[in-house]
Formats: sequence, C-alpha cells, structure tokens
Amino acid sequence: MDAYDLDRMERMRTGCIPPSLVTHLLERGHAREVERQAGRGEWFCAREWARLLDQRGQRDEALKVLAPYVATGWWPAAQVQAELLESGELAAEAITLVRPYAAKGGQPLEFLARLLARNGHADEAVTRLSAGIDDPVLARALVDLSGEAGRDDEVAALLAARIPAEQQCADPWCCRGLGPEDAIGLLATIHERQGRVDKAIALLRTRQITSVNNRDQLADLLARHDRIDELRTYARTDGLGHGRRRLAELLEEREDVEGAIAVYQDTAGSFEQAHGDIELAQLLARHGRFDEAIDVMRALVDSSGAEDWTVGTLCTLYADRGHAQEGLAYLDSLDVRHDGTEPWEFFQSRLGLLAACGRFDEAIEQARAHPESDGLHAVWTISHLLAEHGRVEDAVAVLEPRADTYRHQLASHLIELGRIQEAVPLLQQPAVGPEPPQWNGALFQDPPF
Repeated sequence: MDAYDLDRMERMRTGCIPPSLVTHLLERGHAREVERQAGRGEWFCAREWARLLDQRGQRDEALKVLAPYVATGWWPAAQVQAELLESGELAAEAITLVRPYAAKGGQPLEFLARLLARNGHADEAVTRLSAGIDDPVLARALVDLSGEAGRDDEVAALLAARIPAEQQCADPWCCRGLGPEDAIGLLATIHERQGRVDKAIALLRTRQITSVNNRDQLADLLARHDRIDELRTYARTDGLGHGRRRLAELLEEREDVEGAIAVYQDTAGSFEQAHGDIELAQLLARHGRFDEAIDVMRALVDSSGAEDWTVGTLCTLYADRGHAQEGLAYLDSLDVRHDGTEPWEFFQSRLGLLAACGRFDEAIEQARAHPESDGLHAVWTISHLLAEHGRVEDAVAVLEPRADTYRHQLASHLIELGRIQEAVPLLQQPAVGPEPPQWNGALFQDPPF
C-alpha cells in the first residue's frame, strides 16, 4: 500500500471495489467481506468500515482500520481520520493532524479552514484562506466563513480588487485562478448577506457569464427576496432559460401552477423552447396532468423533428400515465426507420413501453434480434432490463462476454446473487491503459483545457 496506488484507486475507480459496490456489499449482508478487504488495501472498504465502526461507538477500532492508510501520507485518508476525530469531540487532535497537509494549500487547506471555523477559530480560518484567494475553491470557503469571523468588509475589499473597471475576459477560461466573474459572484454573496441586496443585484448584472452549474445566481437572489417582477423581467431576457426556470419554480412553490405554466408558454418560438417544453411537461406531470404533458411533448416532437431524447421523454410519460400501448402506436408512426430498422436510440424507448404493457419476453426477444444488439449501449440496456425484472442470472450471462467493459455492473449483479468470490476478483483486476499523473492535492493549478 502506498500513496500513489491509493490515489489511483480514488481517482480512477478501477482495480478496486468502488464506493457504490461497497455499499451494495453492506446492504446485502456482506460486512465481513468489507472488513476483510479493508485490511487488504481496499480504500473504499476501509473508509466505509471505519465509519461503520465509528457509528457503533468503536472509534478506536475505526482509527486502527485507517492507520495504515494515513501512514502513507495520503490526504484523503487523513481527512477521514480527522472527520472521525472531530465527531468524537477530539477537534484539537483533528486540527493537529490536518495542519501539515494544509500547508500545501488546495483542498486540505479548505478542509482545515472549515474545521477551524466549526470549532471556534473562524478568525484563523479567514486569515489562512485570504492568502489563497486566487484559488476559486478557497475563495468560496473564504466567503462562507468571513461573516462568522466579522471580516466581511475585509474580504469584500480583496474581491473588489480582482474586478477590473471594464470586463476584459473574452471567455470563461481566459483567466487562471480567481477571475472577475467568480469575484463578482462572491462579492455579491457578501453584499446580500450584509443586507445590501440592491448593490448585489446591480453587481450581478455586470457579469458576462450569467449561470454556473445550471443555476443563475441573479435569478436565485431575486427569488429569495421576493423580487418577482424583476425576476419576471429577467427571465424574458435570459438566453439560457435558467431565469425562466427559477421563476416557474418560485410560482410552483407558491402553488400558482397556472402561473408557472404560463412562464413556459411565453417561450414559444424562442431558442430555448425545446428545454422549456421538457420542463413544462415535467411540471404538468408532477401535478398529475399527464394528458397535457403528453400533448406538450407530442407537439415538440412533431414540430422539431424526432430526436431520441425528446421521444424518450414522451415515451416515459406514456408509460407513467398507463398508456404504454398508445406510446407504442406513436413510435410506429414516427418516420425514423432506416432500411426497415428502428435505430437503437429510439428502439430502447420501445423496450420500456413493451415491458410496461406486460410484454417483457417479447421486448427481450426483439432486443436480441435487433441489428445493434451487440453494441455497448444495447448490451447495457438489455442487461439492465433483465435485472429490473428479476432475471439477474440472465443479465449476468449478457454481460459476461463484455466483462472488461461492464465490470462494475456485472459485479453488482454477482453480488446480488451472492457470488462474492467472483465479484471481488473481477473488480480487482488491474486497469488497462495509461493513467493520469498523481494528484498532489492542489486545486486549479493548470488551465482546464
């Protein structure tokens, strides 16, 4: 066991038992196997076994499980040990453990800062993070903690210094470290926390990049402060549609379902109409209005042409409504066949509808007869369908010829069948191909190209 092997295991999830299957083993009553593998260098087994022991009140035993991993100097193992120490009211020991790792910055420094703040040392946490403000992750932690330390004004000044008078970034990746767009968002967070909502709104309106991770900070801020008219205006101009979605969410939260529906209907003919129609159909389905949801999706497919993702959504609605046969008839009407064959991307929707009609055996028979049945995606779909309907042995038989490709899924089925002695060695087979360089714990040191 060494830090490099552990790091590869953490990042690649190959040559080891991954977290999801450790959980699967525990759920199926194979705790002894998890314990045994924890002592043989399986990091994810060790992590979960230590946590399980800690939950049982056996903290000393839990720390013994982690000890050989921590001894390698590998940060993730030290982090888990620190979490256990803190949960056992040994925060001072946890802080002492983490300090040497935090000296390198990156994720260990963020962890130390949050650990310090949780245990009465918010001022030290802010001081340490301030030195690493050019790292966006550390800057986010700094903003999260500066209010508790009473140092919002100081941190706001640091962020303001990173916002040029005129925006200079041409795209999201032109700035290394904490760019102006990030600084604007974080500074707006501080202004909002201080009650300076108008200033936060004005600042966010200067951004070029309006949304991150499929959320729009300005839309969320307007919704939190009940600025519904401003949000409605913003939703009409937001080209990505995230403002529109937040407005619809807010109205739905207020039980104004008709108002939420109207928000999506206002986007008719716009660039984001397809996504808006999907969200509208999901809204209608959430409120039991399946027939209307189906009408929305049929109109979208008919107007924009059959695409597998929109047809798949429509077929799911048919199945959920209990109208799977009608869905099959609609699939038959689509002009998507080539040389008399329905492409697999559409055919997989047919499988779900056939199964929903109680024609499961027919679905499997058609799937195996399909010209693309040997394709990687088709193999996964067929095995998943078999397993879902209790035919796990058959699912295993489908996957075994492609064991290298579907190692995790095959192992999951073997665990389900109690065939642990086959599942574990399968997972522990070494990965094939080159591996990326070892991660040193630092964040955002290289451009994300």
